[in-house]
Amino acid sequence: MFSFFKKKPVETPAAEPNKLDPTPVNPVASSVETPATSKVESKIQESAAAEPTPNTEKLSWFKRLKQGLAKTSSNLTTLFVGARIDDDLYDELEAALLMSDAGVEATLFLLEQLKRKVKEEKLTEAEQVKAALKTLLCELLTPLQKSLELGRHQPLVMMISGVNGAGKTTTIGKLAMHMQKHQQSVVLAAGDTFRAAAREQLAIWGERNNITVIAQESGDPAAVAFDAVSSAKARGTNVVMVDTAGRLPTQLHLMEELKKIKRVIGKSMDGAPHEVLLVIDGNTGQNALAQVKAFDDALQLSGLIITKLDGTAKGGVLAAIAKTRPIPVYFIGVGEQIEDLQAFNAQEFVDALFD
Repeated sequence: MFSFFKKKPVETPAAEPNKLDPTPVNPVASSVETPATSKVESKIQESAAAEPTPNTEKLSWFKRLKQGLAKTSSNLTTLFVGARIDDDLYDELEAALLMSDAGVEATLFLLEQLKRKVKEEKLTEAEQVKAALKTLLCELLTPLQKSLELGRHQPLVMMISGVNGAGKTTTIGKLAMHMQKHQQSVVLAAGDTFRAAAREQLAIWGERNNITVIAQESGDPAAVAFDAVSSAKARGTNVVMVDTAGRLPTQLHLMEELKKIKRVIGKSMDGAPHEVLLVIDGNTGQNALAQVKAFDDALQLSGLIITKLDGTAKGGVLAAIAKTRPIPVYFIGVGEQIEDLQAFNAQEFVDALFD
C-alpha cells in the first residue's frame, strides 16, 4: 500500500520556547455544548476504536476495499466467464462500464484501447482480455494517485468542501488522527456555522484526540478560518484543517461564500490555503463528476477524497474523473472506522475490482 502521506522538512526560523510545542495543544473551549452521551460522540468513539497492527493493516484494508467494491466488480468480471471475444462481449462490457458510472468518454476510450490491444497482441482467451482491461484501467487511474505532502508549509492550511452528506466532517476527524500519527499537531476550524451537529462533531474529535478546535455558535465562517490560521501560526501548529458548510454547486450564493473563505484564508497567510480538497460521496456516480467540475471551477481544487465506496455499484466514477477532470484522489473511504480511510492507490483499486 502506498504511504499515507509524504513528509517534507521545512526550514523555519527558531521560535521562542513557549510558542513552539511539538505536541498537540489542548482543545479550546467552544461555545457549542456537547452532551456526554450524544449520538455523535458514540459514532466517533466507534471510529476511534483500536486499529489493526501494521503487519495486518494492508491485508485488512484490501479485503475491506474488495468487499466495498463487490457490486461494481461483479458487473464487470462476470462478463468474462466463458465468454467469446466478439462484438457481443464488447457491447456487454460497454453497458457494464456505463452502469458503473465510468462515463461515456472513459468507456469509449477503454473500449477503443482494449480492441486495439486484443488485435495487436492476438488475444484469444476471455481471461487475457480481462487482464488487458485491468491493465488499461490501471494506466488510466494512475495519474490520480498522489500522496498528500506534509511539512512543506508551516502551518499547512487545508480547506475542505463538499455537498451535504458527503462525510466531510467525519473525514476531517479521521485525517486529523492520521496526521497525529505522523507527528503533526493539528488545529480544526469549525467553518460550518450553519449546522450545529458539524461543530459538535469537530468538538468531540478535538476532545478525544487532544486537538484544538476553533468554533463559534454563529458567525462568519471566513472569520473562523482566519482565527484558526492565526492561532496555528502563533502556536507553531503543523496543520490547519478548515471545515466548511455543505452546499450544492447550484447554490451560487453559497459557492461565492466558499470563494470568500478562500480569499480570507489567503489574507491570514500568504499562499494559503495550500490544499483545497473536495469530499465526494462515491455512491453519487456521475453526480460526483458534476460536483468535481463545479467546485474545481470555483476553487481550483488540489485534491479529492472519495468516501462511502463500500457497497456501491458506481465505483467506475473514478475512471470518469480520470478522463474528464483528472484531479488527484488523495484518499478513499470504505466505512466508518478510522482505518477505513486510506491513501488511494490505483493498482490496489483495480486489483480489488478484478481479482
